[in-house]
Amino acid sequence: MPAKTDAAAEFYPDEPTGPILVKSNTKNVQEKESLGEIMDTKSVMFVCDYKKSIGNYLADVDGNVYLDVLQQIASIALGYNNPILKQVASSPDMVDALINRPASTRLPSNFYARAIKNILKGSPKDQDKVWICLSGSDANDNALKAAFMHYKSKQRGYDAAFTAEEMESVMSAKAPGNPDLAVLSFKGGFHGRTIGSISLTAARAYHKVDLPAFNWPKGEMPNLKYPLDKYEKENAEEEARALEKVEEIFKTWRCPIAAVVIEPILSEGGDVHASAKFYQGLRDITLKYGSLLIFDEVQTGFGATGKLWAHEHFNLTTPPDMVTFSKKAQAAGFFYHDAQMMPKDAARMHNTWCGDPARVLIAEGIVNTILEYGLVEKTKEVGEYLFPKLEKLAEKYPELMLNLRGKDRGTFIAWDLPDGDWRIKFFAAARSVGLNIGGGYLRTARLRPTLTFNKSHADVAVELLDKTFEILSKE
Repeated sequence: MPAKTDAAAEFYPDEPTGPILVKSNTKNVQEKESLGEIMDTKSVMFVCDYKKSIGNYLADVDGNVYLDVLQQIASIALGYNNPILKQVASSPDMVDALINRPASTRLPSNFYARAIKNILKGSPKDQDKVWICLSGSDANDNALKAAFMHYKSKQRGYDAAFTAEEMESVMSAKAPGNPDLAVLSFKGGFHGRTIGSISLTAARAYHKVDLPAFNWPKGEMPNLKYPLDKYEKENAEEEARALEKVEEIFKTWRCPIAAVVIEPILSEGGDVHASAKFYQGLRDITLKYGSLLIFDEVQTGFGATGKLWAHEHFNLTTPPDMVTFSKKAQAAGFFYHDAQMMPKDAARMHNTWCGDPARVLIAEGIVNTILEYGLVEKTKEVGEYLFPKLEKLAEKYPELMLNLRGKDRGTFIAWDLPDGDWRIKFFAAARSVGLNIGGGYLRTARLRPTLTFNKSHADVAVELLDKTFEILSKE
C-alpha cells in the first residue's frame, strides 16, 4: 500500500510552527509543590497540560509550548492528541476494556484476537507470536521466565512431567526445582527496574544499589570511535575483542547461560552502538552454545531507527529468539516464533490482564497507523535529512557537541557533551529556547522524537540546538 501524505500535516493542521514561550514558571512551581506533598517529585522536569499539547509540541501549565524531541522518554509514536487514537479511545471496545478490564488470560473479550493479530502485523520478521505484558520491565522479566523454562524443558523433554524432586525442592528455593542458570547482558545496558530486569541492568549504579540481584555475567560492548569511517580498523579490532570476551564468559561461567539479552543500541547507557558484524558474531556464539538471543527493543522498536525493528539492520544468520517491546507501542510484551517458548502447562506464563486490554487497543491503532502512513520509511528519510545538519552543527561547536552518532539509524541520534555538568547546563539552555530534550548516561544528549517528526520539525530542532549551543559557548 503506498504511503499517505505527510502525517503531521494531516493529523495536526493546527500544530505550531515553532515553540511558544511565555517565560513564566509560577504554575509549574505550584503544581510541583502540590504533587510533592503526596509523592516523590525529585525527577519531575515540569508539569504538563496535555490537553493543549499537539503533535510534536508539548505544553506546560504556564502556557509554554516546547518542540518535544524526548516524547515521554521515547514512548510517543504518533504525537500528542492523535486523532486516530482519539477515535480508538472513544470506541465501544475501549469502553468494554476500561470498565470491565477483562482477565484476558482466562476470559478475553471478543475484540482481543483481532487486536493482537493487528499488532502482529508490525512484528519483527519471522516472529509470528506474542505474549502481552504490563511494561518494558515486565516484558523483559517474562522473557527471562520463558527463556529459563524453555532451557529446562529442552533438557527434560517438552512433554515430560516435572519430577517429584523438582516439585518438592522448588518450595525451598533449591535445585533441581530452582536450577542455577544465568543470563548474560552487557555493561551499559538498561532493561528495567523489576528485580529480574534490574539484574540484567548495568547502566547506572543508583538503579541497583540496596537491591538484591542475581549474580549474572556482563559482557562488554565495543567502545567505538567516531566518526566511524575514520576508525574502521580500530573499531573492527575492538568488536572482535568484545566478542572474544563474550565467548570467554560462556566457557568459564559457573553455571549454564540460558540466554543473552542485549539492546540493538544501548540507550540509557549513552546510545552505545555496534556494527552488524558484532551482532552477527553474537548470534553465532549463542547458537554455538545453545543459548537464546533476546533483543530488548523497548526503546528502539516500532520504527525509530528507520526500520520497524532496529535488529533488522544487522542481517542476522537466524532471527532472534525473542524481541521485547513497549514504549511506542503503548503496550508491552515480547514477540517470538518457537511455539515451545510457551510452556505446555497452563498458567505457567500468566498474569490476570495479560497486559492491559485497553493498552492493546491503543497499540493496535498505533501499529495500523505506522503501517498505513509509511511512518518507518518517512522516519528513515527524516533521519537522512537531519543527520548532515547535525554534523555541520558539530563542526560549528566542536568543543560542545562530541561523538555524534546514529547515522543511518533514522532519528535515533545522540551525541556527547563535555561532561555531566555541561549536560545539566545543556538541558536548561535547550528548554530556555523552547526545546524539550533528554539524555542518557553521564554526558549524553539524545533525540527521541515521534514518527510524525518531519523535515520542518527537523529544521526547527536544528535551529533551537544552534541557539542552545550559542548560549553555552558564552559560558
